[in-house]
Amino acid sequence: MSERSAGIAIVTAFPDLVRSYITTSVIGRAVESGKLDVSVVDIRDYAVNEYGQIDDYSFGSGGMVMMLQPPEQALDAIADKSGRHVVYPSPQGVTLTQALAEDLHRVSRTKRLVIVCGHYEGVDERFVERNVDLEVSMGDFVLTGGELPALAITDAVSRLERGV
Repeated sequence: MSERSAGIAIVTAFPDLVRSYITTSVIGRAVESGKLDVSVVDIRDYAVNEYGQIDDYSFGSGGMVMMLQPPEQALDAIADKSGRHVVYPSPQGVTLTQALAEDLHRVSRTKRLVIVCGHYEGVDERFVERNVDLEVSMGDFVLTGGELPALAITDAVSRLERGV
């Protein structure tokens, strides 16, 4: 894939929350002008049943995790493995720094940077093992989902794009 403007896709169970951010202010103007290509993918579009189920009990414990199939199917709909770089916000990931944002920006110019927002107690570990290229942490604290970190990553990467 040739170099192009930054391409980011955010996979989430809360698309309205994410859309409200990426359609306003600096990011919104950059998307509208074509300087950025940011899309939001509703994970429930890939639910395993008509009820929109995307979660299940994790194997060996009582907590709920996002199932394997919905995020995997969402990834496959976005780009094939060679055309994407998957980031999963997670407390055990590497801490987001300016240097990491710059690396992710470079990646986003040649591959689709896909940020998968976990929820509940995370995602099925098989999803991480099979699909995630990088786990990223915002710091030494826990949030209720991956949307806020996804927006922080998107903002940090986007502001590096020329004209944004």
